[in-house]
Amino acid sequence: MGRKRCTAIILAAGSGSRMNSRVAKQFMELGGKPLIWYALRAVEESRLIDDCILVTGEGDIPYMCREVVEKYGFHKVDAVIAGGTERYFSVANALGSMETVLRIPNHDGYVFIHDGARPFLTENILRHTYEAVRQYHACVAAVPVKDTIKIADGEGFAAVTPDRNLLWSIQTPQVFDTALVREAYGKLLEAWEKMQGRGIRVTDDAGVVELYTDTKVKLVRASYDNIKITTPEDLVIAEGFLRSGKYGQER
Repeated sequence: MGRKRCTAIILAAGSGSRMNSRVAKQFMELGGKPLIWYALRAVEESRLIDDCILVTGEGDIPYMCREVVEKYGFHKVDAVIAGGTERYFSVANALGSMETVLRIPNHDGYVFIHDGARPFLTENILRHTYEAVRQYHACVAAVPVKDTIKIADGEGFAAVTPDRNLLWSIQTPQVFDTALVREAYGKLLEAWEKMQGRGIRVTDDAGVVELYTDTKVKLVRASYDNIKITTPEDLVIAEGFLRSGKYGQER
């Protein structure tokens, strides 16, 4: 059987609020390039990814098209679309647009959902998650936690100390069968108002699949370098990775 089609959804609709910046995080410079450039380069150079939907703020679409996609020649980006008020709405918008914006349909392939603020996505991570999704239908990049984790009670005291050997820090990409993740997000949108009323929250795509399907999500060991740029300190760490030469800008 031939390789199934692989579509990347890159999320870049965040703000710069936690970065203490007026510039949207995805456009902040890292090593002389906009932050989003790194995730898009990984997709562009990947032997696995066939095409890409880039999700950004509605007002940022013209700039993203002109100053990122066209300027740097990211030919795998089939569409730049508007995100939603929350992450899951951005993902839902991308999944809902797949029928119309992709040049070649992806009905029964795989979807790789990745945060554009994670600049150190590698072909190894893509390959390992691809191999896992082929077997398990749903998987996420992750790393075992290094620190002891405490669960607090309502007053801020340590209540439970989970076994660290069972704890993982979840990253992206999160990868799923196309039909599976579209089904799960469809059910999420249908149940949205009830979820809000019951106080149910989902913080990642795996949580949506876990909540609305019977499919178990496989944890795939990735890399501690696969950090998400959220605060100014993260940007300093990322710049250190670039200076080390481990992640050269040109290949």
